[in-house]
Formats: sequence, structure tokens, C-alpha cells
Amino acid sequence: MLGKTDPQASFFDSYVEKYFLPKEHELLKIKEKVDFSFIEEETKDLYAKVAGRPSYPPEAMFKILFLEFYYNLSDVEVVKQLRFNVLFRYFAKIKIEDPLPDDTSLVVFRKRLGEERFERIFDKFIEQCKEKGLLQEKLKAVDATHIVADVAIPNTVNLLREGRKRILGQLEQEKKKLDHSLKRYLPENSSQKPSKEDLTKEFNLCKELIGKVKGKYSSRVEELTALLEKVAHPEKKRKLVSFVDPEARFGTKFAGYKAHIAKDESEIVTSCETLLGDENEGEKSNLESLLKKEDKKGLAAEAVACDALYDSLANRTNIQKRGMKHYIPEKRKKKKLDDFIYSERDDEFICQKGYSSIGKTYHEDAYVYYFSSRLCKACDEKEGCPCSENRPTLYVSESHLLYIKVDPQGKEEGLK
Repeated sequence: MLGKTDPQASFFDSYVEKYFLPKEHELLKIKEKVDFSFIEEETKDLYAKVAGRPSYPPEAMFKILFLEFYYNLSDVEVVKQLRFNVLFRYFAKIKIEDPLPDDTSLVVFRKRLGEERFERIFDKFIEQCKEKGLLQEKLKAVDATHIVADVAIPNTVNLLREGRKRILGQLEQEKKKLDHSLKRYLPENSSQKPSKEDLTKEFNLCKELIGKVKGKYSSRVEELTALLEKVAHPEKKRKLVSFVDPEARFGTKFAGYKAHIAKDESEIVTSCETLLGDENEGEKSNLESLLKKEDKKGLAAEAVACDALYDSLANRTNIQKRGMKHYIPEKRKKKKLDDFIYSERDDEFICQKGYSSIGKTYHEDAYVYYFSSRLCKACDEKEGCPCSENRPTLYVSESHLLYIKVDPQGKEEGLK
């Protein structure tokens, strides 16, 4: 049955609030500005209407989870803090005499909420921020931050051994006894540093085991076999980080996930998506997905700022069609367009030697103007030319327009 927070403060709680709480603290500001009371309505369908004992108040449970994420604490650590931290208790509306939930209750509550409900609750908080004027809605920053997977990352040999161990352990659990023909695949315990010979041996053993069990046992064995297959090919780049967290991926200098966020100029995160560690947040589809969430919330801005990973014509166009300016640096080294003159009439670039580009094509996120290889190779000024000697081309993205020179007619022209 749904438990509710008692709004009546006791004498001791009032005394603590008056004499023990800091005068200025970010948690007190959040408590004052943000109304968490809607959590009860949002979660009431998770509880029986009349039967059973009253649950721990969902508003208090959610605030505990908020504290956990806000201060990067574990379930166990946040419960420990609540035992003696009067500020945490005051924030979560937990009285001195109230019992505390244990860490397993937090796990159950978090699973009950689920991803979809979490996002719905998050959106309601953003709606509050908008209504209370906390969002400036002038500059929207888009970026991704690393989320390191909470796992020990094994080397490839130990990962292959772990895969075999998990498959055989699952088979033994289901069949009560492991077939004699499969026992030879049980990994040996070894404390020595793996050698190249060990790696070759592990690849061979894993491929043999996959051939023997694939398509013959339960769905769980199939899942584990599919994961092992991702590692058991030496010619392929390893993507699986760990069997403990099989969805984590290797990124640049980390292993895990990425939090892809849109943030208001007020430093409030307004939208968020989780990407795999090896995903490029600058892809057109990833930016479009994030901006659609912003559109759904009715969040506007005058401009969007991103880093160079988002540098593409598709992303710039996507931002512009929403009526916003874009501030995105170049990810490629700038060509010296001020060494060229652009003719709008002929849609061509003319170099200092007087040679004109002979054509153009569209590639990835820009126009590529190319020059005659024969003329460029024979040019006596090719050493300082921005064009490559082997491929005399000029990369011209939308952001390069500011660098284009006045054309021979004396007009200021840009690339159309």
C-alpha cells in the first residue's frame, strides 16, 4: 500500500532546522525551488490501493535516489549518510524517529520506476524549471560526458576464460551435471601473465565450445554464447568490455557509456540520452534525437554550441531549421580560403596563380572543389598552396563562408 510523507514537523525537527542546518547550501536551495510532491501521484500505480503494509513514502525514496546520484554515492553509502547527516534527512523529509529504508529497498524502487518513468519524472522537473524562470533559453550547449563502467576490465585471455566459465556454469546449473565432453573446456586458474600462446589457445578453445553449444541449449546459454562470439575472433576489434556489463563499450581512453546532454545556459541539464562508449555523439541521428526531446518540452534558444565532433553540414542545417544559430568549431584544419577568390557567377575558386577550379562535388558535410592535377603539379608556387599536391582540392564547409574573398566583380559573394 502507498505510504505518504507526514507534512507535520516535530519539535525536534524544527530545532534541528533552526540550529544545525547551514544557512546557505545547494540542497536547501533545491528543496526551496523544486516541488517533489508530484512523485506520489506519478508512482501510485506501483502500489496496492488498500492491501498490505504502507510502503516507505515514494517521495522520500526518490529524494534519497536524488542524493545518491547528486553526490555519486552507492545505495549502501547513502543509507549510511542518512543515519547521521541531518541535512540529508531534512532534504528527504525523514524525521529523526522515522526508520530508514535499507539499500535493497532502493534497488527495488529504482527497478520499479524503470527508464520510461524516470524520463517522465525528469521532464516534469524541467517543466518546473521553465515555469519558475530558472531557464535562460538563450544558449543551448550540447555535449557528451563519459560514464565509466563499474567493472574490472579483464585482458582478452581472461575475458575469454570468463566467457567459457559462464557458459559451462549455466549448463551445469540447468542440467545439474556437466557432460564429460564439455569438462575439458573448464578454464584453469592461473596467476601468471598470459602469453601469446595462451591467447591463441583460448581463441581455439572458445571457438570449439561455441560450435558444440550454439543452438542446442536454453536462451540464456545462447545469450552467453553470442557474447563470447564477439570476443572469439582475433581478426576483429574487441568491443565487449566485460561479461558483468555486456552493454559497456570501449571509448577513447575509457570503457563504458556516454551521457549525451543538452544544457541550458543556466547550467541546468534539460535533456539526456545514453550512448554506447564507442558511439560518436556528433552523428546527425544523435543530435536530431536530442533536439527532438528539446522540441517536445517546448525549450527554445537563440543558439546551440557544440564541439568540433558535431562539425557537419547536416548538423548545422538541423540547428538552423529550428531557427537557432550554431556555434561549432571546425574539426578539420582550415584551408586558407583567403588565398582564393570565389566567383559566384561561375561557382568556382581561383587561386593566386590564376588557375580556376574545374568542378565540385559534395562529400560528407561540405563541398569539395577540385583543380587540375596536371596544372597543379607543374605550378611553381605549389609549396605554400593550401591544396594538396597529390589531390588538389579545396574543402569548403558552410562555416568557411566568412573567409571567402571578394569576387572579381567587386561584390561580396558567398557560396550558395
